[in-house]
Amino acid sequence: MNAAVPLQSIVELLSALVRTPSRASEDDLAPVAAVIEAWFGARGLPFHRLQGEQGQALGLYAEVRGQRPGPWIVLDATLDTAGFGDPARWTHAPTSAAQVDGWLHGRGSADSKGGVALFAHLLQERAARGAAAMSGRLGVLFDLDEHSGGFGGARAFFGRPLAAEPPPRPDVVVIGYPGDDAIVTGGRGFLRARLHLAGVAAHSGAAETRGVNAIERALALGGALAALPLPGPDAELGLPPQLTLTGIDGGGPAFSEVPDHCELRLDVRLTSAFDDGAARRALAAAVQAHDAQWPQAAPTRIEWIAGWPPYRVPDGHPMVQALRAAGADEHGTPLPTRVVGPSNIGNYLASLQVPALCGYGLHGEGIHASDERVALASIAPVYRIYRGALQRLLAG
Repeated sequence: MNAAVPLQSIVELLSALVRTPSRASEDDLAPVAAVIEAWFGARGLPFHRLQGEQGQALGLYAEVRGQRPGPWIVLDATLDTAGFGDPARWTHAPTSAAQVDGWLHGRGSADSKGGVALFAHLLQERAARGAAAMSGRLGVLFDLDEHSGGFGGARAFFGRPLAAEPPPRPDVVVIGYPGDDAIVTGGRGFLRARLHLAGVAAHSGAAETRGVNAIERALALGGALAALPLPGPDAELGLPPQLTLTGIDGGGPAFSEVPDHCELRLDVRLTSAFDDGAARRALAAAVQAHDAQWPQAAPTRIEWIAGWPPYRVPDGHPMVQALRAAGADEHGTPLPTRVVGPSNIGNYLASLQVPALCGYGLHGEGIHASDERVALASIAPVYRIYRGALQRLLAG
């Protein structure tokens, strides 16, 4: 299929989305949802609103179906964004959608309103070709609750049935996170914990009864955990596990009290070789060894906060192969694949046994920082690669 890329229309939709502020937990998200709903409505594309238990907007889903059986592919992108930070640090206003020197500026331009604009046009193009020219199903899922960490749109779609159908389980989900240099096929998982360390209260000025300082205990345990030996990169992900102390909270406003409680917060990045169970055992053993050195105080309580498992979609998966082949058509060589360190919605989908590619999209800069922008020159090549991959998998 050698049709022209609808570049002007993509940029117009992207600009309208960027001009509509949709910061997670800050802005009313109904206006940005209205922008994409109006775009679908003007083109006669039906869509399904995804709502929470209180009726709040969480996202939307639209789909086209072919006449013959085939794979079910869902393209996913987020409509909500990170915050602006200090607007004075932006060269162009966060909602300007200013086009300067080949870049379109504004919060969400790269992450991931560019993906929304791209995927909406790919769906429209498939719909225009008609059901007879297609096998399988193509859907787009636009989440309004991703940057909050809640993934409310995805949870509303995958966790609850649409109409009388069972919970949806597509053959693959492709997430339009920015980055056009590789197909991201997996990510490390994570486990989090709060460690509640006890002390023995006393007056800080006492000469003899010194108590047990919970903050000192926490600092010692934090050092032991930071030095904990972890496995190296595993064969499946190619990345090592990682443990990070992300917070400490103890003591009170008075200078004269030896604190009897302190909390450590931990983030552990998981791999196939160092999974949830291995991480829990390692942390529990370290805490037990630490407690043995402080018999005067109560044992440390571990509050586990469940996370998501690590995952990787094999390079032989049909969607990976189709994107790599379409990349070769565009660039002369197949697109590479890689695994990323941060967790993402792909981990959640992996827990549902839904394969997810957690990144291939437009070239962007300044993501979650000031001066976020997307390279306009990356739109057409990325669009053609997606078009080529979908054609390989959904051709009638």
